[in-house]
Order: sequence, then structure tokens, then C-alpha cells
Amino acid sequence: MSKYKLVLLRHGEGAWNKENRFCSWVDQKLSEDGVKEAQDCGRLLKQQGYKFDLVFTSILSRSIQTAWLVLEAMGQEWVPVVKSWRLNERHYGGLIGLNRAEMALQHGEGKVKLWRRSYDVTPPLIEESHPYFLEIYNDRRYTTCDVAKENLPRAESLKEVLDRLLPYWSSNVAPEIQKGKTVLISAHGNSCRALLKHLEGISDEDIANVTLPTGIPVQLELDDNLKPVKPRQLLGDQAKIQAAIKKVEDQGKAKQAT
Repeated sequence: MSKYKLVLLRHGEGAWNKENRFCSWVDQKLSEDGVKEAQDCGRLLKQQGYKFDLVFTSILSRSIQTAWLVLEAMGQEWVPVVKSWRLNERHYGGLIGLNRAEMALQHGEGKVKLWRRSYDVTPPLIEESHPYFLEIYNDRRYTTCDVAKENLPRAESLKEVLDRLLPYWSSNVAPEIQKGKTVLISAHGNSCRALLKHLEGISDEDIANVTLPTGIPVQLELDDNLKPVKPRQLLGDQAKIQAAIKKVEDQGKAKQAT
């Protein structure tokens, strides 16, 4: 029997989503389309009768901006927003900034899919010579983390995302849900996928086929032990959702960059 509802949300489209580049820990704001996605999501959740008590985000701007826009569209701007690096997007290491389609042309679609969607394959580490290394690791937000900056990831598999996310879920998020609070997690494709893997018990192989489009809320109905009592539901126009899923899946296919 369903006792709790949880909503997971991959942030609205960012500038690098539009350009099909690995964004990861580079801080990007939402694109114009991403702003609209977040506002539409907020209106949809309002129509569905959601009243949030607490919102969790990463410390990346696109996640936070999405949460703000959703709450504004719902008329719930006052709801507390709690931020943690443990909800950040997966760290794509040396792949950060690269175009997925160009890489598929160079390395093959199979290799890019392995880097993007596999569970336990870690991409190459980001080196200090990488063009975005200093932008990431000199950013003041990473002095606020609960680990020393030198111990922050330099690249992550999805498994490693779950490893750093799970303690935060268990100690900070889950207890609030079990108090009866309605929670929204506004995060990223891979942090949401990692959490879904944990909650739904998705196998290491099957998680590769779980795709979350930007700006589409995922509703989970949970029992006393925070286990799903029914399949997750992507809320909204189902034809548009399927088109958005295909768009994400096509990002790793080879085509000449224009």
C-alpha cells in the first residue's frame, strides 16, 4: 500500500544539453527551453495537487534554478530548498566539454554508450591540464562540501555516483519522507538514475536502458520502507515524453557536428 510520494526531476535543458556536450560539474544555467520546461513542470505538479514540504538540489546552478522555477510556478516559493554536492551530476572526468556525437564518430557508439550508460565503467580522470579543471576545482562552492576538496571525485561511474549519494539519501532525505513530508529532488540525469536503481532494485545491466528526459517529473509511490509499490510514472503528455526519451538516447549516436 502506498504511504509516501516522492518526485524526482532532472533539471531543465541547459546550454550544453542543447549542444550535446558532457556538462557534468561545469556550472551551466538553463537554456530558454530549459526555463520553459521547469515552468511547465511546476504548472503540471500544481495541477496534480502537489504541495511540497521540502526540496533537495545539487549545488549546480541548473538544478537549483529548476527548483526555483518549479516552486514559483506552483506558488510555493517559500518551501525550503536544501543543497548538497552529493546530488551533483555524475563527474565525467576527461570527457567534460566534449560533444557526444563527435565522440561516437571517433570512438564508436558502443564505447560512448558504455561511458554514458553503463553502471561500473569510469571514464578517464580529469587532469589538471584539462580546460575546465580550474573552473571546477577553484569554485568556492566546493569548499562547502562535507569532504575535503582534494578528496572530491575526478571521474565517476554510475556506481560511484550511488556510493556518494546513498549516505545522503539515508541520513538526510529518507528520514524527512518518513516523517510524512512531501519531497521533490531536483537533480540530474545520473543522480536521479542512481537513486532509481537503489529504490527500484534495478539490475546493473538494466539501468543502462533507463532514460530520464529534462524537465519531466518522475513520481514514485513508496511503502513504509521506502520501497516502490507500483512502477514509476513519468508525468505529463506521454507522446511528448517518449519523443524526449528518444532525443536523449540519440545523443550518443554518431553524426558529423555542424
